[in-house]
Amino acid sequence: MSEEAATPEVLLDIRNITLRFGGVEALRDISFDIRKGEVRAIIGPNGAGKSSMLNVINGFYHPQEGEIWFKGERRGPLKPSQIARQGVARTFQNIALFSGMTTLDNIMTGRLTRTRATMLDQIIWWGRAEREEYEHRARVEEIIDFLEIQSIRKTPVGRLPYGLQKRVELGRALAAEPELLLLDEPMAGMNVEEKEDMCRFVLDVNEEFGTTIALIEHDMGVVMDISNRVVVLDYGRKIGDGTPDEVRSNPEVIDAYLGVAHD
Repeated sequence: MSEEAATPEVLLDIRNITLRFGGVEALRDISFDIRKGEVRAIIGPNGAGKSSMLNVINGFYHPQEGEIWFKGERRGPLKPSQIARQGVARTFQNIALFSGMTTLDNIMTGRLTRTRATMLDQIIWWGRAEREEYEHRARVEEIIDFLEIQSIRKTPVGRLPYGLQKRVELGRALAAEPELLLLDEPMAGMNVEEKEDMCRFVLDVNEEFGTTIALIEHDMGVVMDISNRVVVLDYGRKIGDGTPDEVRSNPEVIDAYLGVAHD
């Protein structure tokens, strides 16, 4: 088999993206791709533009220059809700759950992009609306089992410890059945045990569901262990891109971010 044939297809292609806020360039001429089925890490120091890049990918920001291609088609300036329906889901650096709602109900909100019943269908609770409700609940229960959070399914998420709230937020993103899952610092603020659990779930999502994952993460041990490829940003520009081994031996990356080579 040729090398070209063995390379997974590109799911998302970022081409020469520049994002400005007034006179400040948050991203400058950034290009990289995300291949189908991989775990792609985006790393860099604080203020490097990592979250801005995720916000560009899922439509919160619209760049002044460059193109985004998704599944082989150029994407226009769509709203986040439209991009979510295309198969892109997102978790956030700061937990964005409904604290008064239960774990189950929070994850159910992730099914909204899969809902096809009209408001009238839902009001009269007949036909398509009823079928969809049962289908959504069955899928959410599968996710709850997958993430091993059965014991908290009826617990308001505001009462949960931080690590479990992060897991619930992951569950809500998975409920949308995304092709591309964007994770913004999924291990931030966790202890060692919680990080190990989250790493396991991220890898299981990738392997068992076949979900392509792009994540921002500051823990270099996590990045090097679970990523297929890594792109490095610094002050809004790309300074490295390659396998974990290639990135951690890149002199510019070492100088700007890592400080020392990670053996």
